[in-house]
Amino acid sequence: MSQQHPAAPATDSAVATVASRRDWWRDAVIYQVYPRSFADSNGDGMGDLEGVRSRLPYLRDLGVDAVWLSPFYASPQADAGYDVADYRAVDPMFGNLLDADALIRDAHELGLRIIVDLVPNHSSDQHEWFKRALAEGPGSPLRERYHFRPGKGKNGELPPNDWESIFGGPAWTRVTEPDGRPGEWYLHLFAPEQPDFNWEHPAVGDEFRSILRFWLDMGVDGFRIDVAHGLVKADGLPDLGSHDQLKLLGNDVMPFFDQDGVHAIYRQWRKVLDEYAGERIFVAEAWTPTVERTANYVRPDELHQAFNFQYLGTEWDAAELRAVIDRTLEAMRPVGAPATWVLSNHDVTRHATRFANPPGLGTQIRTAGDRALGLRRARAATLLMLALPGSVYVYQGEELGLPDVVDLPDEVRQDPAYFRGAGQDGFRDGCRVPIPWTREGSSYGFGSGGSWLPQPSAWAELSVEAQTGVPGSTLELYRAALSVRRSQPDLGAGEAVEWLRAPEGVLAFRRGEFVCVANTTGESVTTPAYGRVLLTSGEVTEADGEAKVPADTTVWWSATD
Repeated sequence: MSQQHPAAPATDSAVATVASRRDWWRDAVIYQVYPRSFADSNGDGMGDLEGVRSRLPYLRDLGVDAVWLSPFYASPQADAGYDVADYRAVDPMFGNLLDADALIRDAHELGLRIIVDLVPNHSSDQHEWFKRALAEGPGSPLRERYHFRPGKGKNGELPPNDWESIFGGPAWTRVTEPDGRPGEWYLHLFAPEQPDFNWEHPAVGDEFRSILRFWLDMGVDGFRIDVAHGLVKADGLPDLGSHDQLKLLGNDVMPFFDQDGVHAIYRQWRKVLDEYAGERIFVAEAWTPTVERTANYVRPDELHQAFNFQYLGTEWDAAELRAVIDRTLEAMRPVGAPATWVLSNHDVTRHATRFANPPGLGTQIRTAGDRALGLRRARAATLLMLALPGSVYVYQGEELGLPDVVDLPDEVRQDPAYFRGAGQDGFRDGCRVPIPWTREGSSYGFGSGGSWLPQPSAWAELSVEAQTGVPGSTLELYRAALSVRRSQPDLGAGEAVEWLRAPEGVLAFRRGEFVCVANTTGESVTTPAYGRVLLTSGEVTEADGEAKVPADTTVWWSATD
């Protein structure tokens, strides 16, 4: 199926250059690259793999351990590459397999690991399997690899059940059969261009184990599994019975999400992964009702990590943060998996904007809010997150303090949910605007030919160039924080924190000789001065054994001095 050919498989020695530390993933800082918005090497306005490759030294110097690449596979781009037509080919807009191979090898030489996205819940409607399924008509064996069903009603004019698409509207689309008549319906939990695989069919499992081996042979260090909770559907595809299904997401186990059958799939995958050297890993994007159910995905014989969406959705509030931190650590402890912490990604409003707005608005926000307040809180939240035991994910541009772009013109938007009139808010484009590298240029250093989404002019002073070497800049705060985290033996991996007494609205905890204090209130507070200040997100003053911590500020101390 693939029209591209990789270079020779990466050798174990190439992978070994980044495998000097056992269990690296337990305390790794992993940087998410959204390839179309990171760096453009050929001036077509779209980021690409060669652009990512050219910026790998920046990521090494930032201090991250690994790079997670959002999809770059061959795709019609109906959903920004999450509609995959060929899992073994690179989309021409991003380059080719030789570019992917060069990127992986360069990353390893720089001491960086590469994690790639895998999209196993659905394919593109342009995938060869699905095109053949349509062409061959009812009864085709290829239709059994997806969820094709006859419709309800007198003439099959109604969907097979009442499930709704995450992007809005019914989760079913009726096809026109080869003879021109209206025919069967197929399931798509997302866009109609993304038909769901039927994971009950053995060919689907065989194909994805082969895809895993293809990329592992290329040398990747792991996979982020898109919609990891969605592969298995309840027997019989039963009606849900609710007409407001999207509000139930994340609150209940749905007949199409978080079904127990997914775990057998991941146990098979783990056996494949464990055949390869270099401690390769799986990371689950699993939206579940509770952190306890999330923990099911990271049992010792399944996946290594799962995103902590409960933490991402928590407001900047000490009591709420402490509760989700405690629940997370408690849930991960029995399965021996590390907690993960994340504040932003390509699907939610950047946290510098979320924290700039009043609480209770969710993770997709359309208003800019108080920019100064949002940045102050975002910087404090970053130091808090990096002080917690476990692994951390950083979304590209958050190290620059980038806000969401909330005023994109309608005519430039590309989020498919935006055009469906329901479902997700459809404003994910705001966190996907290409990041600025320089003060000047048609796209502030992103590329020589503009950018696929317009960048605000204010981003010139938020660029890497503008912030590099500037004391107190958000970029230098991240660089310092990652350096301290790496050098402090009590930071990184672990499974517990020791909470300290603190004023209301303040979080204070100890990890060995390290102490973190985060003031989430709007006023300065006085706390003990726990030792030598290692790093702070704002100006802290000390006198007579006490420290005055400003509003929305986090402080790191070394208690040994």
